[in-house]
Amino acid sequence: MIDEKIIKDLESAEAEIERIDASLSSGNMDSNDIRDLSKKRNEISGVVELYKEYKNILKSISENEELLNEPDFKELANEEISELKLKLVKIVEKIKDETKPVDPLDKKDVILEIRAGAGGDEAALFASDLLRMYLRCSERKGWKTEIINKNDIGLGGIKEAIVSICGKNIYKFMKFESGVHRVQRVPETETSGRVHTSTATVAILAEADEIEVEINEKDLRVDTYRASGAGGQHVNKTDSAVRITHLPSGIVVQNQDEKSQNKNKQKAMKILRAKILKVEEDKKFDDMSQTRKSLVGGGDRSEKIRTYNFPQGRVSDHRINLTLHKIDEILDGNLDELNSELSKNYYEEASGV
Repeated sequence: MIDEKIIKDLESAEAEIERIDASLSSGNMDSNDIRDLSKKRNEISGVVELYKEYKNILKSISENEELLNEPDFKELANEEISELKLKLVKIVEKIKDETKPVDPLDKKDVILEIRAGAGGDEAALFASDLLRMYLRCSERKGWKTEIINKNDIGLGGIKEAIVSICGKNIYKFMKFESGVHRVQRVPETETSGRVHTSTATVAILAEADEIEVEINEKDLRVDTYRASGAGGQHVNKTDSAVRITHLPSGIVVQNQDEKSQNKNKQKAMKILRAKILKVEEDKKFDDMSQTRKSLVGGGDRSEKIRTYNFPQGRVSDHRINLTLHKIDEILDGNLDELNSELSKNYYEEASGV
């Protein structure tokens, strides 16, 4: 019921747990080694326990099958076998779920970028709606958010927003949000009741630390300037805003939200590392099937992935032809059903199902 390759991987994981436990109980390790091994153990212990349960069920089925030749126990053995086989199916499904292809970025925190697209003020209002949707989603899941940069344009709209989101398996959940989001609705300023179409782009970037993305200071051009827009007394009085250009790639990032030039530079570098990691990952995606790339948005911001239609109360994801008539619920941050279907299709493509 389980692929032979998966069985071998499970056996290796079981043996790895035994080696880790032996090392941890030896008493000859420093705190860093203990931390690293404990982390590794936590990562694989769940699937190893499932594998042990799987083997125990197979053993029990085999023992009951031997009783089928004994008249006094045949009926009882048949009942036991039926129950055990139901348990076996559930365990196999859990094991398959735990051993799905893993994106190495799945456990990463993310940098969320939202930018108003076509549609003027209505696009800016929609970008603000998307920002609220993701902040509500993060709140529901207990993720920590920090707005790194936000450019308000009045009327409640935003030109762009950059948010750091930290928590468990965030990239795994959020990676399907990259692309162009489209809204169809009657703007508040529209007197004729005509439906307008506007867009906003979303980019999900996996956060990278300094070890993963090493940046040479010689490859950077750092410009400072006076911040503009709403921001308090420091705006237009000190050169606190920072713009960093990564010369080899041409990537430009900037930040002005903090009063401190140094803090703005730190935040800008955080965004820069994430963008460089994204470029590197996109190169790897080039070797994947076009279908699979499209399911994670492919990093292509020109790709229209989803439409929010207010008159019909529906949200349609164009990558998997899914329509849900739950627009209020989704815009309030409940993205679980959408994500579940996107994940399902992604893993089917990844495993060649």
